[in-house]
Amino acid sequence: MKRTLAALLTLVAIVLYGWIGGEHPPPSADPAFRPAAAEYDSRLQDGRQARGSGTVVRILPDDNDGSRHQRFILELASGRTLLVAHNIDLAPRIASLRTGDTVEFYGVFETNDRGGVIHWTHHDPQGRHEGGWLLHEGRRYE
Repeated sequence: MKRTLAALLTLVAIVLYGWIGGEHPPPSADPAFRPAAAEYDSRLQDGRQARGSGTVVRILPDDNDGSRHQRFILELASGRTLLVAHNIDLAPRIASLRTGDTVEFYGVFETNDRGGVIHWTHHDPQGRHEGGWLLHEGRRYE
């Protein structure tokens, strides 16, 4: 319960302070599936699983309030940007992450006044939520 509340509070903080951008899930669960950027952005829906990739344009300090999150900004092929909040209490950190790197993601998109955030980029230890992931340099972080 404590962990769920901490995760919820972290999400609320991220949504309130947010960043820009977002994507929506493709119809396929195949990791090789990559829709065109314009098509992808047009299907974006708040609170739904989202999948895509982007270039790291900014690495932010970790959020250490409650559950710890590695945070960075991705620029998508469409030009939109997206805050990624990756729970490093439940999944490994991307230690070698650098500006200019490409990161693929699968997680939940939440909109905010600055565009959006992607979270749930990890497994659910209680098995009640679809697991997400990040892919960087051929390694999956979940």
